[in-house]
Amino acid sequence: MLVLVLVLVLVLVLVLVRGEELCMSKILYSMSDLFYIPRVTHEEKRAWIIGILAVCTYAAYLAVVLGRAAGTPVEDVAYASPLLWAVGVSIGASIVLSVLVSIGTPKGARTSDQRDREIHRFGEYIGQSFVVIGGVAALVLAMAEADPFWIANVIYAGFTLSAILGCTAKIAAYRWGFQPW
Repeated sequence: MLVLVLVLVLVLVLVLVRGEELCMSKILYSMSDLFYIPRVTHEEKRAWIIGILAVCTYAAYLAVVLGRAAGTPVEDVAYASPLLWAVGVSIGASIVLSVLVSIGTPKGARTSDQRDREIHRFGEYIGQSFVVIGGVAALVLAMAEADPFWIANVIYAGFTLSAILGCTAKIAAYRWGFQPW
């Protein structure tokens, strides 16, 4: 179900970005161009993996926590176990998927050049902004003596947004060009 939603969102984005009419052959051509794996660098594949896993695991975490809060205040929900599972699954799945992608990638294609290193650094710098924002927000919540639920969720949201924004910046740099300053 989630894959279908992501494909539909992708189709809508392609139509909006390219401004073309919604024609099945154009959609399939655009999607095959987008997901044509041999053309994608190893680092871009890793960015896709981390970005998609960040979105999926955070959505699953929210679904579990909000599902448990059906009649109780959200602060009283047992959130620690789902949070640890979401983080653990995200880390473990990114490692496993990165290894599987590495196995399927020819040896020469796994090396990164200067452009790959600059794009990686660029994405990490952009993504770190949400780590800082999440840390400052958690500090403010701690000083205001907020419930630990809110502090933990602000930190997790900061890390997730950092991963999503950093991966999006990397993918955009690979797809539409990168101009180092």
